[in-house]
Amino acid sequence: MRPKPLLQLLQSVREQTIYPDEILIIDGSTNNETQLVLKENYFKNLDYYQVPNEHRGLTKQRNYGIARVDKSSDIVAFLDDDIVLEKDYFEQLINTYKLYPEALGVGGYINNEAKYEFVGDNYQPKSNEFYFDGWKRKDGSRFILRKKIGLDSDAPPGFSPLFSHGRSVGFLPPSGKIYQVEQLMGGVSSFRKKVFDSFQFSTYFEGYGLYEDADFTLRVGKKGQLYLNTAATLSHYHNPSGRPNQYQYGKMVVRNGWYVWRVKNPKPALKDKLKWHSITILLTIIRFSNIFSATKRTAAFTEALGRTVGWWSLIFSKPKS
Repeated sequence: MRPKPLLQLLQSVREQTIYPDEILIIDGSTNNETQLVLKENYFKNLDYYQVPNEHRGLTKQRNYGIARVDKSSDIVAFLDDDIVLEKDYFEQLINTYKLYPEALGVGGYINNEAKYEFVGDNYQPKSNEFYFDGWKRKDGSRFILRKKIGLDSDAPPGFSPLFSHGRSVGFLPPSGKIYQVEQLMGGVSSFRKKVFDSFQFSTYFEGYGLYEDADFTLRVGKKGQLYLNTAATLSHYHNPSGRPNQYQYGKMVVRNGWYVWRVKNPKPALKDKLKWHSITILLTIIRFSNIFSATKRTAAFTEALGRTVGWWSLIFSKPKS
């Protein structure tokens, strides 16, 4: 349902220094607009699939696409439709697999969502800053508050603490380095094709599929190494169409978050349980407070309500794989 962003993505693919052997468009649209755009604009090696209703939804569509990848392929890359690649994106991914032949997956780096500053190795970050590997950025208000009350993540970016609620790979700096991680962002990820002999994306995550990438990469990461190459860069232009309403999103944040936490830590200790629930409640309270400070007050209220309902629902109906 996003033909214009998809066309921009494909135009950036056309300019790649290494062009894909195969491009699969797995379209969950309920209209023909995307198909019409692709008929009007030719792209080499492109195959288009408009999936039937029973295969619609992010994880189902990924599994649908994987089943149609050419058997001779070695690397499968996933791209969300609202991103634009730098010219050497695929070249950098392929080089990472050459440098780390044991790698099962390699992620790309979104370069337009955070402003970093290089400050060197001996820098002492302020309370409102996040510092990693010689780089600093302004920290989000949620993490600043979590630091003040001792609930900050105790794991590096791209790794999930035993109580979950970690920092994503988006907190890695634009250093040009390759970092080992245990989580990748699904829409800018790639994997060896052999991974899919043993793993599929979980259909627990219906529709929009929030945190489906965390679930998949945490499971794959238990079997082998995952890396993020900060030199494999792209821009992400968040497109609101196709996303769930704020109430459903709020429920997903909590319920899907609980599910992913238990993928990482199936039998958490009491302290990990207390931290997970404390952070979940704290973030819900913060979202309620946005009713008085944010411009989109209705969205803040409905998302906070969804988070609340999602948390209480865990008492009566915990997610099951």
